[in-house]
Amino acid sequence: MEKVKKIILVAPRGFCAGVDRAVRTVEEALEVFGAPVYVKHRIVHNTTVVRSLEEKGAIIVETLEEVPEGSVVVFSAHGSPPEHYIQAKKRGLRVIDATCPLVTKVHLEVHRYLKRGYEIVYIGHRGHIEGEGVRAEAHPYGKDIFLVDSVSSVEALPSILGKCVYLTQTTLSIPETEGIITALREKIPNIESPPIQDICYATTNRQVAVQKLAQGVDVVLVVGSADSSNSNRLVERARDEGAKAYLVENVEAVQELDLKNVETIGITAGASAPESMVRSITDHLKQGGAQEETLNVIQESMRFADPLELQYMREAKT
Repeated sequence: MEKVKKIILVAPRGFCAGVDRAVRTVEEALEVFGAPVYVKHRIVHNTTVVRSLEEKGAIIVETLEEVPEGSVVVFSAHGSPPEHYIQAKKRGLRVIDATCPLVTKVHLEVHRYLKRGYEIVYIGHRGHIEGEGVRAEAHPYGKDIFLVDSVSSVEALPSILGKCVYLTQTTLSIPETEGIITALREKIPNIESPPIQDICYATTNRQVAVQKLAQGVDVVLVVGSADSSNSNRLVERARDEGAKAYLVENVEAVQELDLKNVETIGITAGASAPESMVRSITDHLKQGGAQEETLNVIQESMRFADPLELQYMREAKT
């Protein structure tokens, strides 16, 4: 540790516009309505963020049956199945939908393509909450959406002769997705792509940035939680560049690493990791005399408006 001479913080890193909007939504809901405010599924996949919101009065639930009738409930950034909105209405819940607008885009694509008679193949991680919400949009149509998460799963798809399109989870690795798309085109030559790629701008930007960062450091630290898909993809991209890369959530995780022969450490953060987590780690590393630099790769200015339900509720309170 004592030989670390330089810390390079890459930009962009950390909170994306969708995560910032979701966290801000829970915080404002608590201000407007007071505690408790219920959150269906963790608002974002970051333990530190969730713990902070719980300390302010948020209660995390996995099913709407856990929410008392008439209560305020925030739907997480990952998106929700349509039946959850129906269930919430039946139980008189006041829903604030914090689904990331870029995830909502994929939900709307499902409707558009199914109405036009397409079969849909969804590229995503099996069991991920975002994909489950997207695929559930097909249920009212009496249809299923094919899920693929690897080249081998593409090979297991049935032959699709009619109209077909692929959609993707927003937090995937670009190289991994490209390999699956290539396999899909070989399996289903007529398969179409969405007009605009589904992998979100923040995921793409952070992967490009960490790729650049990894080329000039001894070790890359990705700040984020273990269940954060986009954080894990950042680790993979850094390793693809030949760098040693580790996913860390706090100073304690950094202390467990062997950094004795490391002189330059690069740091990035997943889209659900707050800057406070990054700063606690950099402050720890700088105690040994390391100097801090910033590597600016891409400039971001995206910001999403608050959910309409929150805006209406806020106005009704004034």
